[in-house]
Amino acid sequence: MMAEPDHIFVKPLPNLATDELPAAFQFSYIQPLKHEKIVRKYFPEEMGPISRIDSIGNSPAIIKKSQLELIAPTWMNISLYMKNDIEADEAFGWVLEMYAYAIASSIHGVKHVLRKDFMVQPPWDLEVAEKYIIHYTYGCDYTMQGVLTYGKIGEWRFDKRSYLLSAPPRNLSLPPPGVPESVVTLVRMVNEATANIPNWTEGG
Repeated sequence: MMAEPDHIFVKPLPNLATDELPAAFQFSYIQPLKHEKIVRKYFPEEMGPISRIDSIGNSPAIIKKSQLELIAPTWMNISLYMKNDIEADEAFGWVLEMYAYAIASSIHGVKHVLRKDFMVQPPWDLEVAEKYIIHYTYGCDYTMQGVLTYGKIGEWRFDKRSYLLSAPPRNLSLPPPGVPESVVTLVRMVNEATANIPNWTEGG
C-alpha cells in the first residue's frame, strides 16, 4: 500500500488489488493524452498508444512488492529526467512524479484497476459516501454562510498549509452550516485523532 501523510482512512480498507492487477485511484488531472508531446519523450510510439498509460499517481495504490520492484527504478529515473526537462517540469509541476509512475508502470506492462471509490478530495468531492480515504490536499475556505471561496482565505478555513511549522490545535471549529459533508467529516476526524493522541501539543 502506498499512501501519504495527508490521507485519512475513513474505514477499513480491503485489498482492492488482484494477483495480476494493482489498484489505484483515477485522477482527473493526470491526462497523458493532453501532454502527448512531452509523454512521448519517455514513452515512444513503439511502446504503444498513449491510452495505455493509466490516469493515476503512485498514491493511493495497492501493489505487489514484486511489481513495485519492477517499476521503481524506472519511476525514479523518469522522475529525474523530467525534473531536468524544463518543458516537462513546467507542464507537470507538483504532479511530475505521478506522471512518472504512470509512465513507468505502462513501460513495464503493469495495468491498474482504476478505483474512483478509493478516496475523496474535499472541497471538490462533496460526500464521503462509501469511499475509503479522505485526501486533504486542497484548502477548504468558506464564508460563514457556507459558500466556498477557493483561492481566497475564508471566514472559516481548514488548510494543511496553515500548519507547516506547527501542529494544529485540538478541537478545531467545525465548518458553518451548508459546508459539504466531506469537509465536515474531515475536520471531525482530525479532531478525533488529536483528541486521542497522548500529549498532543498545539505547535509541537
